[in-house]
Amino acid sequence: MSRIEEALSRAAERRLEMAGAASGIEAGAVPVMAQVPRVSSFAKTFTHFEEEVPERLKHQHMLVTLNDPAGHAAEEYRKLKESIVNISKKKGFRNTLMITSSSVGEGKSVTSVNLAISLAQEMDFTVLLIDADLRRPTCHTLLNLDNEKGLSDFLLGATDVSSLICKTGVGKLSFMPAGKATPNPGELLASNRMVSLLEEVKHRYPDRFVLIDTPPALPFAETRSLSRMVDGAVLVIREGASSQKDIAETVEALRETSIYGTVLNQASNRNWMKKHGYYYDRYYSAAR
Repeated sequence: MSRIEEALSRAAERRLEMAGAASGIEAGAVPVMAQVPRVSSFAKTFTHFEEEVPERLKHQHMLVTLNDPAGHAAEEYRKLKESIVNISKKKGFRNTLMITSSSVGEGKSVTSVNLAISLAQEMDFTVLLIDADLRRPTCHTLLNLDNEKGLSDFLLGATDVSSLICKTGVGKLSFMPAGKATPNPGELLASNRMVSLLEEVKHRYPDRFVLIDTPPALPFAETRSLSRMVDGAVLVIREGASSQKDIAETVEALRETSIYGTVLNQASNRNWMKKHGYYYDRYYSAAR
């Protein structure tokens, strides 16, 4: 058992003991849903499929699900997508999902955007990605869109929801930016307006996934507030960055929602290639 798996297992056991089975997670049942290798190592292998890529996104090398769909990292995001779809369908359609991490710099925003793109490429779903990291918004940069207006404007009562949602030009993916900086992001994200927003976007379309990129869970209280408003969470863990203590504390902080699983980000290429690379490369070489 790896250090991360051991930490997740211990955290799940402690969470179950404290919160009981109603917490939505069983002891030892926080799976690693994807192991995404370092994207930069595969930048030279980019190959475009026939899907049209918006001109403004063709050089966004972090968007591997769009620009390198045959690559190893994109395949891991597809595994994540399949797991999310399967879990979401188990009890009705549990379609609101937050993506978070223990601390800054673990890759939650890159994960959010790549997962959103992968879901939007499906035939059966539409996707709304909301950047709820009002302190350090990143999703608009990855999508090469402006951030003049967004979630913060709605929470401040300045405008309605529909005027803040924009098309991305990628499949059936829509996006709500974070919007202008505010002095009280924690209070805004914990407000009744945030609750009503998520209720509205959850039920407006029966085939829509709503992904929320949140602030890191340990430094900021609003992520705990948001966890009470969604159906589930995905925890992004950057290899070598998170201690067992951080992981355990994050699982505990998210005790009021179901943690669907984790994404091991920037996983060692050597370990990934040892486990998957030979068969993966041989399969795609034969298909070309």
